[in-house]
Amino acid sequence: MKLIVKILLTAIAVVVIANFLPGVEIENYTSAIVVAVVLGLLRVTVKPLLIFFTLPATIATLGLFLLVINAVIILLADYFVNGFYVAGFWVALLFSLLLSIFQSFLYSFVKKRKKNS
Repeated sequence: MKLIVKILLTAIAVVVIANFLPGVEIENYTSAIVVAVVLGLLRVTVKPLLIFFTLPATIATLGLFLLVINAVIILLADYFVNGFYVAGFWVALLFSLLLSIFQSFLYSFVKKRKKNS
């Protein structure tokens, strides 16, 4: 259940960001849900491989290269999902930063509260 909520929150964040960020377009809400699922799958499968192969660059930049990897993940989602368009690398970089901020904010409401015993 928590996974479905997170996917829906990510889809909401994608729609909100696409509405005010020029260079990002989303056709409909179904495309936003597909983008959320594809982003999740790419983050689980492709991102660890990219981090492994670019480890020297990531270490040399003190982790800032991870922003580039996140932008590449967004561009891959653009490639795989019809109805989702990102204008270029810099827009994808800004989109990934904003998406991370929105997700952090939205996921804070989903966190499981510890029971006081």
